[in-house]
Amino acid sequence: MTVALTASGLRKTFNRRMIFDGVTFEARSGNTVLISGKNGSGKSTLVKLLTRVLTPSAGAIALSAEGCVIPEIHWPLHVGLVSPYMQVYDEFSARENLDLALTLRGLPPDAARVAELLDDVGLIDRSDDPLRTFSSGMKQRIKLAFALIHNPAVLFLDEPMTNLDAAGIALVRRVMQRQREQGILVVATNDQTDVDAFETKVDLDARP
Repeated sequence: MTVALTASGLRKTFNRRMIFDGVTFEARSGNTVLISGKNGSGKSTLVKLLTRVLTPSAGAIALSAEGCVIPEIHWPLHVGLVSPYMQVYDEFSARENLDLALTLRGLPPDAARVAELLDDVGLIDRSDDPLRTFSSGMKQRIKLAFALIHNPAVLFLDEPMTNLDAAGIALVRRVMQRQREQGILVVATNDQTDVDAFETKVDLDARP
């Protein structure tokens, strides 16, 4: 399935303060988008707009599949998000969190997919432990699995290396490479390590 994500003239203001204005880009399956900018430039705010967590002050966002616009109500079936502000449930086990991720998207239980992802993120041996016993890096791995449970066409990663050790960073890089091959990848970060690997770059420092 070929998908396209389009942003046209996006503006966001808070309490009359302009965060950014005029953000415009288009990405299709196989494309990668880098959102960069200093702290406070609005990287996370832009990600929230693009994932429909927030509403833009002006401009438009569209997601389409095979040329047909996807209604906003169906976006959760096509979009995955990993971010520092994303909440997981400490009182639930790792397995229960991923079961919930399926339920929230209206998808049926899938024990095999849950086990596959827990193994992929290196937490299969902690499947039934509550997240309150996990380190911050382990919770970041669960957030990654939560975002990937439905094989999203568009994956958003907001500062994805946060709290991760070398093995966790390697895991994120593998996920990024897979997403590049099968859908759209959008990364918001100040890490310039992979900057040349992104076809589209949105530099919020260069905007009002």
